[in-house]
Amino acid sequence: MGSLEEARKRLEEARKVAVLTGAGISKPSGIPTFRDAEGLWKEFNPLEYATPEAYAKDPEKVWAWYAWRIAKVREARPNPAHQALVELERRVLERGGEFLLVTQNVDGLHARAGSRNLVELHGNILRARCEACGHRFPLPEAFTPPPSCPRCGHRARPDVVWFGEFLPEGAWERAVRAFSEADVALVIGTSAEVEPAASLGRIAYASGAYLVEVNPEPTPLTPLAHLSLRQGAVEGMAVLLEGL
Repeated sequence: MGSLEEARKRLEEARKVAVLTGAGISKPSGIPTFRDAEGLWKEFNPLEYATPEAYAKDPEKVWAWYAWRIAKVREARPNPAHQALVELERRVLERGGEFLLVTQNVDGLHARAGSRNLVELHGNILRARCEACGHRFPLPEAFTPPPSCPRCGHRARPDVVWFGEFLPEGAWERAVRAFSEADVALVIGTSAEVEPAASLGRIAYASGAYLVEVNPEPTPLTPLAHLSLRQGAVEGMAVLLEGL
């Protein structure tokens, strides 16, 4: 197991940094997670709300659930962990390095915090996608679900990746490239159980990256991590970047 001092030194010297975040980084902002004791999947069956089949069966029910979640996301604000990653990105880019933040979250908080080099692997809940022409558009502050496409008037669906669907075109390739080339990889607030995102940490490790995990609980990635910080995202990032 590595030390905090070594992890900080690696981050200071890294030319290429890749970061993966999950629901745990948004929990302090008031966004419910999915798999912990208080997670969304304890109360809602994902097969009824987050699959193409569920949407085809009852689009009104699915849209009502997403409208509820969208309201929660609009109330949320980026927290210090989001801001810490913005600052880390700035430092890496200022020294001529490369930085990519890959998130499984659909809440848009990383972008709102100011992250620039960002891949939203599972889409964005604040957007919709036309079922007919494929046009993506931001949802207005107030809308009546289901929304209609501003281009063709057809019904639109949430612009998120449901179970059984492909990731956005090019998103996975970009993520794999960053993690396979990284000097340091950070995996923050994710259970490391949802594929294919869960494999990014393993890809980084296999490619020789220094791997840091920030999570209150052990995950399948823990045995590979050079440093595991058993803290929430806000506390863990504060400790990791202290003094940098």
